[in-house]
Amino acid sequence: MNKYIASVLADVKAKNADQPEFLQAVEEVLTTLAPVIEANPAYQANAILERIVEPERTIIFRVPWIDDKGIVRVNRGYRVQFNSAIGPYKGGLRFDPSVNLSVLKFLGFEQIFKNSLTTLPMGGGKGGSDFNPKVSPHTPGKRCSDREVMRFCQSFMTELFRHIGADTDVPAGDMNVGGREIGYLFGQYRKIANEFTGVLTGKGLSFGGSLVRPEATGYGDVYFAANMLAMRGDTLEGKRCVVSGSGNVATYAAEKLMQLGAKVLTLSDRSGAIYAKDGITPKMLKDVMRLKTVTRGELADFAKKTKAVKFFKGANSWQLADKVDCAFPCARQNELNGKDAAYLLKHGCVLVGEGANMPSTPDAIAAFAKAKIMFSPGKASNAGGVATSGLEMSQNSERLSWTAEEVDTKLKGIMKAIHDNAWNAAEKYGHKGDYVMGANIAGFTKVADAMLAQGI
Repeated sequence: MNKYIASVLADVKAKNADQPEFLQAVEEVLTTLAPVIEANPAYQANAILERIVEPERTIIFRVPWIDDKGIVRVNRGYRVQFNSAIGPYKGGLRFDPSVNLSVLKFLGFEQIFKNSLTTLPMGGGKGGSDFNPKVSPHTPGKRCSDREVMRFCQSFMTELFRHIGADTDVPAGDMNVGGREIGYLFGQYRKIANEFTGVLTGKGLSFGGSLVRPEATGYGDVYFAANMLAMRGDTLEGKRCVVSGSGNVATYAAEKLMQLGAKVLTLSDRSGAIYAKDGITPKMLKDVMRLKTVTRGELADFAKKTKAVKFFKGANSWQLADKVDCAFPCARQNELNGKDAAYLLKHGCVLVGEGANMPSTPDAIAAFAKAKIMFSPGKASNAGGVATSGLEMSQNSERLSWTAEEVDTKLKGIMKAIHDNAWNAAEKYGHKGDYVMGANIAGFTKVADAMLAQGI
């Protein structure tokens, strides 16, 4: 390993020993940068690596709120403003019990390079809370009510508002933060700040949102996969695909796969996974979307009413199908491990397109690399969501609203540019076809050069 990179890694591990997710993300990026570090000594001379692994600002705050029983609850809120060298901080808000500083630093660090790859002027950040909207604090088996979610979001924004702004930091949604939550957050910001501005993305269409934003991450993941296949003269037509998750990313990835002629075999959630041997139909997919966005149920409930699918309690999507061409992990970090990778490879998988953030473990990535299959890291293939958030920011600044066709065309162009930049960077440094190295180098170089130009 390059001595400079090894030194920085050792220092990061010493300072952040209790943050495994963050350390995993940093190691994954830095260990691929040796060619560009050695070719550009100014990066080491100006301590670019030491600076880029340290957030510019980390904000932690309490979030008190009152539940429907009148009981005061307290959660912890975060915003990690990681790097603003190429634009205002940009990254989602996640509400989940798994949220902690390590998870948000990993996500914020990844966001730096993902946003850089989009070609749009956006820095990297991430935030959220350990609040769980899926579990009522007072009634077992129930979810938080809409009013409880509203009160939590209003309290969360009451502190966050002073740290964000259209030209400073523009949050968006992430896990468990969808249109409902963004609406409540934006409403509170507008009341406190007394201004209507593009301070959040993922907004409703009636108050500044963009068409295609909900679909963008899933669609973008599939567009990236189509570009990878095109390099080999192939398409998604007829491909048997396994997809994990059942939120926006997974369901819209499944929708686009179907539109391009592929067969989607699986979806999953915390209750387990569904498998349809003959493929999930568009009608089934619409039912799952309704289940997740309206009735807010689980796939176990869907499977009871749908004879064409089998439900596997507590399972993921990876070891169910007997023949797999492509896999799309779209749920959460580290969901696809080495054993899952071995199963997929054994059963014919030739492409893995990450739709979630860092969903493949290091041993899974190593297995895919050894097998020399097509593999796209999340920072490249799931960048469609933040790219379309950037397009929403542009529409807000111009006081315009583009058509769905205009946004989708721009999204396709951005995903092709990300693919081509990653491909070209890997080829330039002698690692043709290595999308992990290519994406890391292409994303890093733009940010590093901006940091150099702006001084220490």
